[in-house]
Amino acid sequence: MRRRTRHATDRPGETILDGLLTVLAAPAELLSDPDGQVRPQGAQGLYVGDTRFCSRLEIGVEGVELHAIDSQLDGAGRARFVSELRGASTLVRVHRYRRLGDRRAVEEVELHNTGATAIALQLELRARSDLEATPVVKSGVPVETVAPQLDGSGVRWSRGLLTAALRTEPVAAGARADGRDAVLSWPVRLEPDSRWSVRFTLEPSPPGTEDFRPAAPMRWKVPVVDAGHPAALLHRCLADLDGLLLADPLRPADRFAAAGSPWFCTLFGRDSLWSARMLLPLSTELAAGTLRALARRQGTVDDRRSEEEPGKIIHEFRPGGLRAGRLDLPPRYYGTIDATALWCCLLHDAWRAGMPHDEVAALLPNLEAALEWMGRTAGAGGFLAYRGSSSGGLANQGWKDSAGAVRWADGTIADRPLALCEVQGYAYAAARGGAALLETFGRPGAARWRDWADRLGERFRAAFWIDDVDGPYPAIALDGHDRPVTGPASNMAHLLSTGMLTAAEADLVADRLAHADLDSGHGLRTLSSTSGGYDPLSYHCGSVWPHDTAIAVLGLAGIGRHDVATSLGEGLVAAAGEFADRLPELYAEFDGETVSYPTACRPQAWAAAGAVAVLSYLSGADLPSWTQPE
Repeated sequence: MRRRTRHATDRPGETILDGLLTVLAAPAELLSDPDGQVRPQGAQGLYVGDTRFCSRLEIGVEGVELHAIDSQLDGAGRARFVSELRGASTLVRVHRYRRLGDRRAVEEVELHNTGATAIALQLELRARSDLEATPVVKSGVPVETVAPQLDGSGVRWSRGLLTAALRTEPVAAGARADGRDAVLSWPVRLEPDSRWSVRFTLEPSPPGTEDFRPAAPMRWKVPVVDAGHPAALLHRCLADLDGLLLADPLRPADRFAAAGSPWFCTLFGRDSLWSARMLLPLSTELAAGTLRALARRQGTVDDRRSEEEPGKIIHEFRPGGLRAGRLDLPPRYYGTIDATALWCCLLHDAWRAGMPHDEVAALLPNLEAALEWMGRTAGAGGFLAYRGSSSGGLANQGWKDSAGAVRWADGTIADRPLALCEVQGYAYAAARGGAALLETFGRPGAARWRDWADRLGERFRAAFWIDDVDGPYPAIALDGHDRPVTGPASNMAHLLSTGMLTAAEADLVADRLAHADLDSGHGLRTLSSTSGGYDPLSYHCGSVWPHDTAIAVLGLAGIGRHDVATSLGEGLVAAAGEFADRLPELYAEFDGETVSYPTACRPQAWAAAGAVAVLSYLSGADLPSWTQPE
């Protein structure tokens, strides 16, 4: 379809990803134009971890224009591009094969003379590197390139401890520096129907001791998709999830899903937990690896800068930290209000789904520490709330973490501290599930946490429910003055699978989600279109996030509201078709078109996992255990 990109209203200046093609085998990702050329603009380039090691990889033939013909992804880590060199008396077909793996990129360029006469030409490769941090690239600020160092076998770039190397086979006949570029060339003579090829290998500096490693693909229990739904979407999502898998260097057998490409190709507590939860019918192994990777980084001390606290589950881990604009995060950053409860929920759900008994038992001390963190954070008779970082960190610390994500119905931004509705639901489910685990494994505390959950549910019922002209619904949050923030938002959908709502309350939420102001026809809007703050191409105030829609679909299915679940689910599947089955992190219905948010990661782990879960539901396959009643 015709693509139009509008710059987002709440993230001006950031680097646009829409329209780029991504090949990945985490932690390596290569972004290019659809014709395969890696041009020196925007976000294009080879990333490994949080560094861009190559920002240009462009082939050409002097005096002849290269015409793109076709491109095709093979799984997540391979791609093929076909172009033509059109001359007066001959036609040369150019095949470009790209493969990522083991933290490097390998390309083979093959020239095939399909004409009836011989031809002589000179193939050129232009390469460039800036060795810049991914967050800096994302911010859109100008970056400085690194001078190429030419040697007999290729090119090398270096800055401090970072290096990038480009090697070719055969070695280039000519090599020169042309401003910021290294230019390698090969004279080629092609007889009729003859072929010639060259291989390029891009390799970054070796990983550090804390850098995440490449991981083997997962052994998925692939659901059967019925004829009425696209099997291609299922296979694309599973391939992308394999491409996003990372291994913990502290125990490489433990794998988890990196959040997304290219900005978040690392461990994110919330994202990795939700991805594993939605995929439980396909694998408990992914859940177990995710739980253990996060448990190894669970908070043990109080640290103001990192926001670490004993028992708290980490928000994100980047060995080099994150510095971009006002954000200045240490390597281990704990600024999240929901990851700790979600970790407890995943442990309980993975246990119910068949995670081995001894593996669950080994994580019970982490569970107890996480539950204690919840109890301390909520305090006596309160809710789980956050103030946000005063400087350097995230202002909002739920899944809607942009600065203006929580608004009143008139569009006014709500004052912090904020107690989000879905976080109370997660905490309720975590306490109930934690109690079940403690009781089953003969550890103390089960009665205490069941009582804690019951009291939390009662407080929620008294404080969060509000009314407007369309009836009652849970407020998105309580603000810093303990007032329920008005205006319907998608957050209420997350409550459906927590067990905290009565059957009547769950039906009220389902009815509200069915309204056209939230059901866009292509998924669930994050904010009602009737809200004063609504903007379909904002990050969290009216856009559609696939994982958010999937959580709603599975929650609705769990309470038997298949009318609303099917509408939202079918809408999500239809939207996937607009993006060649590779759903972006978020998108919008804008002026009658389904358009990607300009900086949205694609692929994104919880978007792919959500699509798999929705397809499974629509095809009658098993739902994740967290959607089933106790």
